[in-house]
Amino acid sequence: MTAHDTEAQSGTRRLVVDRSACAGHGLCYGRAPEIVDCDDAGYPVLVQETLRTEEHIVAAEEAVAMCPERALSLETL
Repeated sequence: MTAHDTEAQSGTRRLVVDRSACAGHGLCYGRAPEIVDCDDAGYPVLVQETLRTEEHIVAAEEAVAMCPERALSLETL
């Protein structure tokens, strides 16, 4: 494993959706469409579960903060 690989791994995050808590407001996919899409009922579908770029991590953090049901969370891998 190179230093670059280690650096990428240490910054890798994963977006998680608690489907039992989600009410389908759509704020997450409205804020981060490159990471989250929606199904036919308006519930989130992850386009990218594993986030490696700073841009995607920031967008996911903002989507997590916007969720009124607290159905989104970020985990460090």
